[in-house]
Amino acid sequence: MDQIIQDIDIVDRNSQEAMETVKTSKEENTGKTKKLYIESYGCQMNFADSEIVTSIMKENGYDTTSEFENADVVFLNTCSIREKAEQTVRNRLNQFNAIKKRKPEMTIGVLGCMAERLKEKLLEEEKIVDVVVGPDAYRDLPQLVDSAEEGLKAVNTFLSREETYADISPVRLNSNGVTAFISIMRGCDNMCSFCVVPFTRGRERSRDPHSIVREAQDLFDQGYKEVTLLGQNVDSYKWSPEENNKAWLEKKEKKGQEVEIINFANLIEMVAKISPDLRVRFSTSHPKDITDEVLHTMKKYENICKYIHLPAQSGNSRVLDLMNRTYTREWYINRVDAIRDILGEECGISSDMIAGFCTETEEEHQETLTLMDYVQYDFSYMFFYSERPGTLAAKKFEDDIPLEVKKRRLQEIINKQQGISLERNKLDVGQVQRVLIEGVSKRSDEHLQGRNSANKVVIFPREQYQKGDYVNVKIEDCTAATLFGTAVQ
Repeated sequence: MDQIIQDIDIVDRNSQEAMETVKTSKEENTGKTKKLYIESYGCQMNFADSEIVTSIMKENGYDTTSEFENADVVFLNTCSIREKAEQTVRNRLNQFNAIKKRKPEMTIGVLGCMAERLKEKLLEEEKIVDVVVGPDAYRDLPQLVDSAEEGLKAVNTFLSREETYADISPVRLNSNGVTAFISIMRGCDNMCSFCVVPFTRGRERSRDPHSIVREAQDLFDQGYKEVTLLGQNVDSYKWSPEENNKAWLEKKEKKGQEVEIINFANLIEMVAKISPDLRVRFSTSHPKDITDEVLHTMKKYENICKYIHLPAQSGNSRVLDLMNRTYTREWYINRVDAIRDILGEECGISSDMIAGFCTETEEEHQETLTLMDYVQYDFSYMFFYSERPGTLAAKKFEDDIPLEVKKRRLQEIINKQQGISLERNKLDVGQVQRVLIEGVSKRSDEHLQGRNSANKVVIFPREQYQKGDYVNVKIEDCTAATLFGTAVQ
């Protein structure tokens, strides 16, 4: 099972609930005395964090292994966004019980959002766990593991206002050698009522842009052709050489005092200028923050991919207010109109949608469906509402929509999206699109797969082309999820 997990990215963009994405460490033998196995769940930020964790552990005498039975230390880097995500981790810990009994000296740690949410309680509930570490305490891992090896359970869930790990060079755990993630900021200041992220990842802080550009340049020098800039809300990226403190910057701005600020539009331009052969993507954008300046910068540089993940969550303004999303349906449509006006109809737009949020009526659910009709998303990540302990929604609202109603509404959203995705993909048939090859198709060694600028998967015959090549592909057919074509000169 574990060897298979290493190579899969289990996200069906049109599935009923996007399944948990799971990635594991690879086999490495550089002569170090100890072995680390790390399994990462959930979002791209978690995968990027696992690469930081691996770098820290390598500096302290560990090679990675792809087989947890061979590990001295096992880490699960966890997600808390939904109850199902946490239950997946608990089930996995149960599977580790047998190996822990045979190998009691093995240290098992839970990292990330679930660790931050539950803290010491996790040690009580999961006796197998030795170490519990939150997202801002990874530098302390070697010391905590040492304590665990001496028989002392160890916890560090301190949330920092400064930590960005900017000085740590990530170890590319699941790299295909073509694409890589770069974390540009940490934390979130948006208090969406359904979301645990502000409580598990702390306050928002932006990373020094020069360290980001250096990391991107290093990746390009190593042969990488695409970087994805990551943050909970990339459009609120804001950095000043005077002081990297968001509250301080906003106070100075309100007083009309001049201060040198690098914003997100400035940052993506800095990265795009590294080379026209380095593609730049980013995720995630918040509808309240995405600016025309960002859109015009995307238009200016061909190597900035024309794709925006713009989570709506709901198409109804009252529900959006209950979610504390701080924008209305009309505001969201305004931002979509700006994307279409500046970047054109071919720009890919994806979304997140939640069905059955507290008190949502049938008419309000229908407004989500009509928003989907208006925007014409290329794909979406779709879920029904799952109450998370400690969130504002759990404290203020009753989870009053019956499960069968949630599931029915979700299925209607899924059906709607599948139809829209197919129609959007049909528009690509007959076009020649530039595709960055990421590897062999999962279904056939005779075919290659890559993505176009709009983040759509394209599959075409292998011929003489290689991973990492840019290829012009004429699109000849499609499904709701995939484009098919043939390379052309």
